[in-house]
Amino acid sequence: MRNLLMRVSYDGTNYNGFQTQPDGNTVQDVIEQAIYGLTGESLKITASGRTDAGVHARGQIFNFCSVAMIPPERWCSALNSRLPSDIVVTDAQEVSLDFHSRREAKRKTYRYTINANQFPDPFHLRYQFHHYGRLNVSAMEEGLKHLLGTHDYTSFASRRSTKPSHVRTIYDAWMEVDTSMSRDHPRDQGVVHTYITGSGFLQHMVRIIMGTLIEVGEGKRTPESVRTALIAQNRAAAGPTAVSHGLMLWDVELDAASYIIRT
Repeated sequence: MRNLLMRVSYDGTNYNGFQTQPDGNTVQDVIEQAIYGLTGESLKITASGRTDAGVHARGQIFNFCSVAMIPPERWCSALNSRLPSDIVVTDAQEVSLDFHSRREAKRKTYRYTINANQFPDPFHLRYQFHHYGRLNVSAMEEGLKHLLGTHDYTSFASRRSTKPSHVRTIYDAWMEVDTSMSRDHPRDQGVVHTYITGSGFLQHMVRIIMGTLIEVGEGKRTPESVRTALIAQNRAAAGPTAVSHGLMLWDVELDAASYIIRT
C-alpha cells in the first residue's frame, strides 16, 4: 500500500464544488473515476478542504492510498489522459502512510478577482467578477487590514456553517491591481486581485469578506465598518456573499517535509 499526494488545478465552472455531493458532478467524483479507470480501485481521495460550486483552484492538494505500482512521475500523465480538460493534475509524490491532506494543510491562500474596468473581458468571464461602477480600491485595502490576526469570524461565515469554532487566523492579505488590459481611459481601473492567506477558512468566508469590501469600495460602508462587523460576530453585520466564479484556491502550504518519501 502506498500513500500518494497530488496537486490539482481545475476550472470549477461546470462542477458542484470539489467534495462529493448527493447530486454528483463534483471534482472529487471525476478524479476518483479517473483513478478507477487507471487502477481498477474504488477509493476516496482526501483533499485539503472543499471548494464551493463555481470556485476554481490553482493549487488544491489531495491524497489517497493505492496498491498500484505506478511510479510517482507517471501518475500525472496517466490521470490527465483520463480527466476532462478542465481538471489537470500537476504534481504527484509518495508520502508516508500517516499523511493526511487536511491535517497537514497549515496555510491556504485564496485569490478573488474583480474586473474594475468599464467593460467585462469576454476571455475571462469565468474567472472575474465584473463590477460595473467605480470602486475606491484604497478604501477596500484599508478595510481588509482590519481582518488580519486571530479572530472569531462568525460575521463572515455562512449561516449554515457547522464548525464548532469560528476562530481562524488570517496571516496576510493584500490587493494587486493589474492595468495591463485596461484602456487609456479614466473609467478603467484595472483588474483587482485580492489575496488572503490564513490557517483555514469557513464556509463562504472569503466570498463574504469580498462582498463586504465591495460595499466599502462602493461607498456604502466605511473601512472601519469591517472591524465593527468582525467584532459583532453576527452574519447580518457583514456584506453579501460575492459571486463564486471570482474565487480561486491559489495555494496550499504543507507542514509535511518529514512525510515525503524520497525515491
